Amino acid sequence: MSGKRKRKTEGVVYSTNPDFKYSYRGEEENETLPRNQQNLKVMLDRKARAGKTVTLISGFIGKSDDLKSLEKSLKIKFGVGGSAKDGVIIIQGDFRDKIFELLQKDGYKIKKSGG
Repeated sequence: MSGKRKRKTEGVVYSTNPDFKYSYRGEEENETLPRNQQNLKVMLDRKARAGKTVTLISGFIGKSDDLKSLEKSLKIKFGVGGSAKDGVIIIQGDFRDKIFELLQKDGYKIKKSGG
């Protein structure tokens, strides 16, 4: 079963009705808010990362493609690695102040969080 996607049906396992149509729960994505309505938080984190510092940008509301494009532009700008999922962007290294200034210039509403 590994490697195959399971379809998430609405609780029906089997039906004897030949006209029965299964309904699937799709992954619903929110529409991406404009930059001036995004409330982003930038923070540093070292927990469960073997002492390595990463910069977290959380609070992004929108499609995963838009999140990935923002993450990619930040990685290219600073020449570092990172990832994006579940509305959080992880950038390797301590770039909190630089990311704060860059996103503020781009029109995002942003706050520094933690320490």
